[in-house]
Amino acid sequence: MKATIALLPGDGIGPEVVAEAVRVLRAVAEGWHHTFEFSEALIGGCAIDAHGTALPAATLAVCQSADAVLLGAVGGPKWDDPRAAVRPEQGLLGIRKALGLYANLRPVTVTPAMARRSPLRAEIVQGVDLVVVRELTGGIYFGEKTSVYVRADEERATDTCVYTTSEIARVVRRACDLARTRRGVVTSVDKANVLETSRLWRRVTSAIVASEYPDLKLEHILVDACAMHLLRRPTDFDVIVTENMFGDILTDEASMLAGSLGLLPSASLGEGTRGLYEPIHGSAPDIAGQGSANPLATILSAALLLRYSLGLEDEARAVEEAVGVTLAAGIVTADLAEPGAASSTTVVADAVLTALRHLATIAA
Repeated sequence: MKATIALLPGDGIGPEVVAEAVRVLRAVAEGWHHTFEFSEALIGGCAIDAHGTALPAATLAVCQSADAVLLGAVGGPKWDDPRAAVRPEQGLLGIRKALGLYANLRPVTVTPAMARRSPLRAEIVQGVDLVVVRELTGGIYFGEKTSVYVRADEERATDTCVYTTSEIARVVRRACDLARTRRGVVTSVDKANVLETSRLWRRVTSAIVASEYPDLKLEHILVDACAMHLLRRPTDFDVIVTENMFGDILTDEASMLAGSLGLLPSASLGEGTRGLYEPIHGSAPDIAGQGSANPLATILSAALLLRYSLGLEDEARAVEEAVGVTLAAGIVTADLAEPGAASSTTVVADAVLTALRHLATIAA
């Protein structure tokens, strides 16, 4: 197949990890006889420096003309002032909205090799295989915001959380469709005992599952309880669906099941096949340029790109298997390694490429 992939390396370690994922994608193209063309553009802090905006029009045009988008990370101390009119994170929110990417999928899988590296006991995390489906373009992040002084020494700020029936329904259907390909269990996370938006979320979710997905098992759980049970009984979860802010927080917590943010990929999807793929970790400016960043989350994000945007399931599985082989061999960066046993970003990616090329030979 022939496909065009937009690359948005971004800031901090973003360019380093994206470069390694591109090496993997090129190896996939070579091993399985595809043609991938890459177009690079700016987003985040580097875009602010160059163009005064976190999402230049040229970047959006590149993404809109591509079959898929691979993103690194945005942000850093240089642009950290929360009072600034233009901030790197606006690039992320803007591109998700512009491309209509309303569902963020974040898989968390704990292999035997990684169970011992988790901060939790191995017997708790062994066998974890879950996906969090986070609503991405609504909720408090996109609601009306105000900040006014009610008197000289008293400032009042508001962030409005808004959801509609249709916004909830489309992401719940995405989660249910995914659950049908897995173990058939959907856990809907809300705060229905307090929030009106959560009460609407629960009503819409219950109605959709009852009328359209009666074959699935649905459970409702409050977000605070979910945060506890992710650490207490994580293997019980299959597909978790939740609103924007809850999903943002819970997926960072879930990353610790696998031992590091550097292992978790994500896919942001809309109605078509075009998606945006990125690791869930940040730009890690403290290690940028040192060759120590973990490339595996970005490489696994590239696997999701192959699966969801390009429809290349065998190739996606091969990349994921190659990452598994690398982890099992103990070839890991400093965030996962024992003291003195860390490998560099490039060495870890080299190991993935070696395993992937072997798998390509077998497939041929």
